[in-house]
Amino acid sequence: MKTYLVTGAAGFIGSNYLKYILNIHDDIKVVVLDALTYAGNLGTIADDIDNERCIFVRGDIGDAELVGRLFATYRFDYVVNFAAESHVDRSIENPQLFLQTNILGTQNLLEVARRAWTKGKDETGYPTWQRGVRFHQVSTDEVYGSLGVEGYFTEDTPLQPHSPYSASKTSADLVVMAYRDTYKMPVSVTRCSNNYGPYHFPEKLIPLIIKNILAGKQLPVYGNGSNVRDWLYVEDHCKAIDLVVTKGRDGEIYNVGGHNERTNLQIVKLTIATIHRLMEEHLLYRNMLKKQVKNADGSISIDWINDDLITFVKDRLGHDQRYAIDPSKIKAELGWYPETTFEVGIVKTIEWNLNNQKWVEEVTSGDYQKYYDRMYGNR
Repeated sequence: MKTYLVTGAAGFIGSNYLKYILNIHDDIKVVVLDALTYAGNLGTIADDIDNERCIFVRGDIGDAELVGRLFATYRFDYVVNFAAESHVDRSIENPQLFLQTNILGTQNLLEVARRAWTKGKDETGYPTWQRGVRFHQVSTDEVYGSLGVEGYFTEDTPLQPHSPYSASKTSADLVVMAYRDTYKMPVSVTRCSNNYGPYHFPEKLIPLIIKNILAGKQLPVYGNGSNVRDWLYVEDHCKAIDLVVTKGRDGEIYNVGGHNERTNLQIVKLTIATIHRLMEEHLLYRNMLKKQVKNADGSISIDWINDDLITFVKDRLGHDQRYAIDPSKIKAELGWYPETTFEVGIVKTIEWNLNNQKWVEEVTSGDYQKYYDRMYGNR
């Protein structure tokens, strides 16, 4: 049986990954370490925590004593590090927090893992390692900076971050690879494009659009909406990480992209049109609208759900123009490819969101942060 330490698994991508590996691997145990900050929702993974196959520990990846105790208690084979402050706007407001968590927290995990996994030294003085262990760092395409109208990020693209968030993730990646170069530590890194799908925190673009439409609010778009992102359905991303962790080459970086390039304005317009269509087809969804406009016959009107809801706002500082990933390496080596087209994925995402409004409302109100106390407060 393999034992995983998955950090940040109460967040968006981490929670989807946790559910994915528990579903496809019968012979694993997972310890979740999460600080439950603003984007970490324990309720998202409550059904997965059984204290046998999946154990939850609340804590910070920068807490050396806590992480050390976990390594002493469980014989981890894999560390998969999702834990990070991840919102660009928040990094502009408070850069230091991102440096502390994303860089120093990652280094702490690496150091504790190094000490736990080192068996001794070889004849050249390098550490020897327990067989089969791996430290995996989940990173982002934002470490590469911005592209022009053509070309793609490859694993050899120079690193050129433009925001405090992407600079902190770049630094973390470099620390991970430094542990590989210095100590021969078994590591891997994946860099993904923009994820979307279930359990996405509502301040992000797609869930924010859905939330604002249901509330009858305008839809803010940075600048003129021409910034391009490559969108990746989160379950496809989870499959890629699983392949890299279990089958990827030691010491390698793999880019994970969705082949779904869209401008932000295209994303917003397609989301509007999809919500309008779903509400035409399902009366239940129309009843969710807080803005109730009636037709002449008394039925609920959805005619106001159109592109007129879009409002352009001042552009983000240091806003990268275009991201696009070439996933050729992971496809050639591991057979991975993005299975979910954006046209399919956006419908699945919107339907999940509409069918899980209780989760959205808890996250939006902040009530989700009380879940830990409800679940563990009397223990």
